[in-house]
Amino acid sequence: MVRKRIVVHGKVQGVGFRYHVYQQALRIGIHGWVKNLPDGTVEIDAEGPSSRMKQFVEAVKRGSPASKVTHLDIRDEKPTGFQQFEIRY
Repeated sequence: MVRKRIVVHGKVQGVGFRYHVYQQALRIGIHGWVKNLPDGTVEIDAEGPSSRMKQFVEAVKRGSPASKVTHLDIRDEKPTGFQQFEIRY
């Protein structure tokens, strides 16, 4: 089990990006949360098996159809045992 804290930069607010991340997390089997930050970035705290996490990070990089991801800041964290994935407001 691995946990990643991801800050997504680019055109990622107001374009359905959080919902896209939520859908991808459910599809891939990742737990955690996603939320908008005041500076226009999106923060993701995600946890899951290493093989699935790689797939999830790739899906985040691709973004939603209306978004434009310019880069990701990714930091490894200690797993906490998230039980679901949610959109935070």
